[in-house]
Amino acid sequence: MAAAGHAAATSDEGVRDAMSSNGGLRVGIFVFDGAEELDVVGPFEVLSVWADHSELRPTVSTFSWDGSGVRLSRGLRVVPSRSADDVGPLHLLVYPGGIGTRELVEQPHHLDWLRAMRAQTPVVAGVCTGALPLAAAGILAGRVATTHRDSFDELVQLDPSVMIDTEARFVDDGDVVTSAGVAAGIDMALHLVSRLETLAVARAVRRVIQYEGATEPWFGGTPGPGGTLGHPIGGDAV
Repeated sequence: MAAAGHAAATSDEGVRDAMSSNGGLRVGIFVFDGAEELDVVGPFEVLSVWADHSELRPTVSTFSWDGSGVRLSRGLRVVPSRSADDVGPLHLLVYPGGIGTRELVEQPHHLDWLRAMRAQTPVVAGVCTGALPLAAAGILAGRVATTHRDSFDELVQLDPSVMIDTEARFVDDGDVVTSAGVAAGIDMALHLVSRLETLAVARAVRRVIQYEGATEPWFGGTPGPGGTLGHPIGGDAV
C-alpha cells in the first residue's frame, strides 16, 4: 500500500501542477455502444456538479471512439462532445462498464489506445466492468482492484495477477481507481472529488445531488495518497 500511496501522491501533484499551468483540470468520460447508463451518468453528474463548486475549474466532457453518438446498454442514446482523437490530454479518464466492454477487450487497437491513455493520464478510473478492458490491457497487473460482483471470474481470467477485493465499494490504488458495480461509480466519483480537492467540496457535491447512500468513509477517507479501500462500515449500505 505504501507504493500505491506514493503513486497517488505523485499523480495528484502532477494533476495540480498541470492545472496551474494550463487552465484547469480536464476530465474525460469515454462512452461506447453498450456502456451501462448509470456507469456513465452517475460519475458525469458528480463530476459536473463538482465543476460548479470547485476552485480547480474542472471541465467534464464525454467522448466516443470516433465522436459519433452511441447507444448505451438499455437504449439511452448519447451524443458525445469529442472523439478519442481530439479529446486532448486528460487529468482524469473515467472508463465505464457495461455489456459493450466484452467486445472492447477483444480489440487489440483499442487496448493499445487504452495503454497509451494510461501512460499520459495521471488518474484512470474504471467503473464496474470498465475494469475488464483495463485488465485486458495489462493496466491492473499485480494491483488490488474490484469490479461488478458478477464479473470477478471474468476479471481473473483476463489477468490472474489482479488481486480482487470482493467487499470494497471502490479501490483506490493511486493512479488507477476501480469501483464495484453500477451505482458504486457514484461513490468512487465522490471519493475522487475529495481526493483531488477536499472533503468539504465532496460533501457539498453530495448535498447538491442529494445522494444519501454514501457514508463518508466510502468517498472521503484520505483525500490524498491512494491505497484506499472503500468499505462500508456499521452496516450502512446503498
